[in-house]
Amino acid sequence: MTQTTASPHNQQQSQAWLRGLLALAWADGDFDERERAAIAEITHDNLDVARLDAQEEMISPQELAQSLGDDPEVAENFLRTAVMVAIADGVYTLGEDKLLQEFCQALGNCPEALKNLRHTLEDLEEGADRVTLPSPEVREYPSEDRKHKGDVLTPVRQWLDHVEVHDPKVARFLCRMIPSNCPFERDIKLFGKKIVHIPAMCELNPLYEQLVGLRFRALSYLADKCGEDVSPYL
Repeated sequence: MTQTTASPHNQQQSQAWLRGLLALAWADGDFDERERAAIAEITHDNLDVARLDAQEEMISPQELAQSLGDDPEVAENFLRTAVMVAIADGVYTLGEDKLLQEFCQALGNCPEALKNLRHTLEDLEEGADRVTLPSPEVREYPSEDRKHKGDVLTPVRQWLDHVEVHDPKVARFLCRMIPSNCPFERDIKLFGKKIVHIPAMCELNPLYEQLVGLRFRALSYLADKCGEDVSPYL
C-alpha cells in the first residue's frame, strides 16, 4: 500500500518547492533542453530560458525550510521529488549530493535511503565529480568501513515509491523533467555498418521505473484531479 505523504498547500510552499527542484536541476552543472522546458513551466513567461540567471531562481536551504514549514511529511515528500530530479539522467554528482545534504540539514530530515544513495559516490576516481548509478546486478558495494551486501539502491527505490503529487505546478515540472519515453537508444554506424549499440535509458538508469511511476502519477493528477489536457506531455 502506497504511503500518502503531505503536499505543498499554499503559494509560498509551492514556489519554494519548485525553486528547490530548480536548484537541483542546476546542481550537476548541466542544463539540457528538457530542463529548460521544465524551468519555463515554472517561470510562466516567454523569456529565453538559456539566458535566465540561475542565481535569481535559487533558494537557500534555510529559506526552503522556512517556506515548507515544520511538517516532516512535507519535508520528506519534497526530498523524494528532489532526488528524482537529481537522478533523472541515471547519474549522481557531488554537486547534487552536497545540495541534497544541505536541504536535509535545514529541513531536519535525513532519510536513511539518502545514505545509500551517497554510497554510490564512495569510489569516485580522483578528479571525478559524478558516478553512473550501479545496476541491480551489483551485489556488493565497497565502503570505507564495511561491505554493502545486495543491491545498494533497493532502499532508495522503496523510499521513492512512496512519493505523491498533489500540486499542479510541481506536477507540470515533473512531466517536463522526466522523459515521456525511454530515450537515447541508438546504433552508431560507420560506413553503413553498426559498430556499437548504446542502450536505452531504461537499461542504464536503475531507478528508471521509479521515474516512470512518478511521471504517471503527475499526469494522472493533472488529468483526473485538475481536469487539465495532458496531451502536451505525451
